[in-house]
Amino acid sequence: MTDITEMSAQQLAEACADAMYSRDTATRALGMKIERIAPGEATLSMTVTEQMIQGHDSCHGGYIFTLADSTFAFACNTYNTITVAQGCTIDYVAPGKLGDRLTATAKEQSRGKRTGVYDIRIENQRGETVALFRGKSYQVRGTLIEAPSSQTA
Repeated sequence: MTDITEMSAQQLAEACADAMYSRDTATRALGMKIERIAPGEATLSMTVTEQMIQGHDSCHGGYIFTLADSTFAFACNTYNTITVAQGCTIDYVAPGKLGDRLTATAKEQSRGKRTGVYDIRIENQRGETVALFRGKSYQVRGTLIEAPSSQTA
């Protein structure tokens, strides 16, 4: 493994995503896949399964929200500083249907010392917008991956 102090921003973003994904049981259990990672950006996808269909014959909004929220988490954690959600909103604009491949794309809009704002668009396989999500992030103490110790034995 490359020393994180020698990684490019892209390599660090990818290493952070790998570290998070390996511990993110919820994201993996719903069949979400990381399609793309870059500093401040992420794209995840998920197929709408029968278990996700609600009483109106469309994908339950909670699953769409979870896809958006996971994508938000991966985007705001690409800098190796543990970052959590401090608030978010979602607007559902079209239904997700059984078998749809939903893709959520997150883009960083603003990033300060401790807070950030990320917009996430969720689309189906036809490129139709299903939902729009805005997440506000907050950086806390800690890192996703550790730098090697500078002490020698």
